[in-house]
Amino acid sequence: MDTAEDTLRTIEELSLNAWPAFQTNLLDGWILRFADGYTRRANSVLPLYPGSGDPGKKIRTCEQAYRNRNLPTTFKLPGSRTGQELDRLLSARGYRSEAPTSTQMLDLSAFAGSDPAESPLAGPPPAAWQAAFDRLTSMPPPQQQAHVRLLDLILPAKRLASLTINSRIVACGLGVLQDGYLGLFDIIVDPEYRRKGYGKQIVQDLLGWGKGAGAHTAYLNVMLDNTPALRLYDQLGFREIYRYWYRILL
Repeated sequence: MDTAEDTLRTIEELSLNAWPAFQTNLLDGWILRFADGYTRRANSVLPLYPGSGDPGKKIRTCEQAYRNRNLPTTFKLPGSRTGQELDRLLSARGYRSEAPTSTQMLDLSAFAGSDPAESPLAGPPPAAWQAAFDRLTSMPPPQQQAHVRLLDLILPAKRLASLTINSRIVACGLGVLQDGYLGLFDIIVDPEYRRKGYGKQIVQDLLGWGKGAGAHTAYLNVMLDNTPALRLYDQLGFREIYRYWYRILL
């Protein structure tokens, strides 16, 4: 039977593929990721595997690597033994803690959503989806370009879902499927159309697509201060399996 640490490692590995960086370097069990500053996740150090080197020296190596790219040194710290031990060291070096996040999973065996082939949320052309996502997030042009590049680098199967009201896309979502696991990302609803169930429709569309394509489990990450999203995922049956947070040296 898989341990909690095994599950954490599996989901983190899947997430690395589902949300790829532009460049990745390995450092004695730590994974350094760089994506021109677009998202913390793709521009941070993930201490995923136990290493044998001196942690202090490794931290200094990471700091130099991010400094060379004019990026703040950022560590993503999952609630593993390695992450908790490193958290204490980074705190002592003056790293600020932020963005506590819940990683949640859903067993799809009991999910009985609609067939995405018959759904009004069928995926739009990528350019239309991207334009809508840029508008909904008010994303500046440099980040828009980085997001397009990041999506293009995703190797596993993916689905871009959207909901259109009166010829206007009002909700978007991304699903990435690998080895029976469906990751949910980029779920967003136009502020003028929230609290109408559209976010739930997007998620259900992606879950239906994933299950139809062979997924047995769905996973997602939601920040702990996002109460509406936490409530939605709880209603759908998602349950927390671990938390992670970031330590940032500014």
